[in-house]
Formats: sequence, C-alpha cells, structure tokens
Amino acid sequence: MQTLPVELLPFIVEFQPFFSKSVWENAQVLLTGAILSIGKRTVTACLRIMGKSDDPHFQNYHRVLNRAQWLAITLSRVLLKLLVKTFAPSGALLFGTDGTLERRGDKVSAKGIYHDPLRSSKSHFVKAGGLRWLSCMLLVKIPWAAAVWALPFLTVLYPSERYYQKRGRQAQTLNERAWQLIQLVARWLPNRTLVFVADRSFAAVRLLKLVSELPAVSLITRLRLDAALYDPPPPPRPG
Repeated sequence: MQTLPVELLPFIVEFQPFFSKSVWENAQVLLTGAILSIGKRTVTACLRIMGKSDDPHFQNYHRVLNRAQWLAITLSRVLLKLLVKTFAPSGALLFGTDGTLERRGDKVSAKGIYHDPLRSSKSHFVKAGGLRWLSCMLLVKIPWAAAVWALPFLTVLYPSERYYQKRGRQAQTLNERAWQLIQLVARWLPNRTLVFVADRSFAAVRLLKLVSELPAVSLITRLRLDAALYDPPPPPRPG
C-alpha cells in the first residue's frame, strides 16, 4: 500500500468519500503526484515522482481519468472549501474568471479552431486547434510568497458552435457559461461576499445585470471600446 506524506493526509482525505475504495487507492497517488510534480502534471509525471514509473499496472492509473465514475464538480466544491478555509477564512472573497485554450490533437471530439491570444499580436492574427476552457480561480495573497496567487478550483468546457450544431443542441456562449459558473460558486458560499474579476470579454450588459441581482455578488470587468456612459458614477460612500 502506498505511504503518503503525513503533511498532505488531512487535505487528501477530504476527497476520499467521493471515490469507490478501488478507485481511491489509485486516485490518491495521482493527487499526491500532481501536488509534488514540477512542470506538466500528466499521469506519467505523477507516477514518476511517486516512484511508480516501473509499475506493471500503470494502466489502472489512467483508468481513474478515462473510465472510473466520479463527479469533478463535487471535488471542485470540496477543493474550494479547503482553499477558503486555509487562505481566506473571513472577509470578502475575490475570484478571477478567464478563458484559456488547450491545444490538442485531432482525436478530441470537442476540439475547435479558435483565436490564439498568446501567439497573436496587434498586427498578426493566429488561429489554433484545441479545447476552450473557462476557469474560476480564488485570488489570495500567499503569506510566504508575498504575492497574490490565482488558485484554480473549477474549470468548465465551452465548445464551439459547430460542436453543438453537429449534436443538434443549442450553443452556449462564453458569458452564458460564466453566468452558470458564478451562480454555482454563489450557491457553494451563500454566507460570503463574492467579487468576480474578468477581462472585457465578460463586459456584457445581460451578464452584468444578472450578476447584480444576486445578493452579495459583484462582477468587475474592463469597459468595452464601444461602451457608452450617460451618467457619472454615484458619490463614494464613507469607508
């Protein structure tokens, strides 16, 4: 049986009830390996750092991700509560929301062709094939790092319109997925003040109006280039 670091046990056991006994034996190895790995956190990298690079049953660890039945959204909730308890037990919570492109091969069914912001510039437009993800991160100041870190706890896929059309389904926009994500986090943390920060991709009137109707939830974005302001901001409140 794999012996895990004592320092990690109090955190890892929080996830145990959501796996079957057989899957948990392999899942905790991957979870610990992902924490300890440097660079890409692939299954191979996790096994290598856990001393299992020569394990003859390495395929069992891959099956945790491609065959075993468990709910990622349930684990996301557990992870968020651990992060809040550890780094932000009181006060308002600040979240970052942003989209990212994962470049993948042709065999991924939800793959699409999208604008690649990292490789593009003002004068050069680059496209890339891959998966579009929307991530939500808890923004906290890490005491020993003297900086604010973005700690991701929930990532959802938002495929292209073509992906939905091929399956006869209504496509969901980035802002619709963001609204679902914000509602979910608000349900998970009903007694806290939540502030979401995003770029101008989320500066949509409908999304901002929906968020404004949620109690103790705010969304801060950059103004669009074509934004029209008709009234000055209200005077600041004391404090």
